[in-house]
Amino acid sequence: MKKYIVTFLFSVFAVLSVTAQSKTNPQLSKLYQNYISVKSALASDDFKKTSVAAGEFLKTASSLNSKTLDEKKLNALKSDAKTISVAKNIEAQRKPFYKLSEVMISVANENKISEKTIYVQYCPMAEGSWLSNEKQIINPYYGSSMLKCGSVKSEIK
Repeated sequence: MKKYIVTFLFSVFAVLSVTAQSKTNPQLSKLYQNYISVKSALASDDFKKTSVAAGEFLKTASSLNSKTLDEKKLNALKSDAKTISVAKNIEAQRKPFYKLSEVMISVANENKISEKTIYVQYCPMAEGSWLSNEKQIINPYYGSSMLKCGSVKSEIK
């Protein structure tokens, strides 16, 4: 009888552990949505919209703590978002987006940040990756000049 109780309790804890890991973190989900806004604004070549979106990303990142996200990653995200928000032109906004994307890809791989599939996309011309909600390529590194350049490299489910 004891053996069955122990086995049962172990099974319950295992299920609870898996369930806890599969839940989307609402704070990181909001950060991801802010990231998508930055990516979309860059892809549409909209300097002002990119500044505003990066400012929102920075606000969300600033509300997180080291329990939600590793401090090194959090500081990198805040730094890159601030650089994007205060940049003087779209080209200057795109440069820190490389690193912002690298860190966000790492965050997405380590945490559940979306209920939907996240697509990791890559542009060989820009030599940079980014995250997307959809398979369709909308390149944030070149905007309208090479909007469709790139491919899906992986999926995060």
